[in-house]
Amino acid sequence: MSNLTLSIDDQLIKKARIKAIEEGTSLSAKVREMLAQYVQSTRPSTPITLPELPLFDGQGGLQSGIDPTSNKSMLTAVESLITGKEGNTA
Repeated sequence: MSNLTLSIDDQLIKKARIKAIEEGTSLSAKVREMLAQYVQSTRPSTPITLPELPLFDGQGGLQSGIDPTSNKSMLTAVESLITGKEGNTA
């Protein structure tokens, strides 16, 4: 059996562990179960189309305040395009 490293919010992990214990199982067992269902699914997954990230007019590159090395910053920039609300992208 292989080990897999995932990046998941700490609070989500904590809640998932508690729920798994309440169901008499482990979080690892639940993840294995969900992955097995995912790979056995016959319905094709719909690809997600993300909007283009905003570019700085005239000079190219990302607008100021967007850190291309930060997943959170990039996600916030995309979400602000989708929702029309500006957020803190730093």
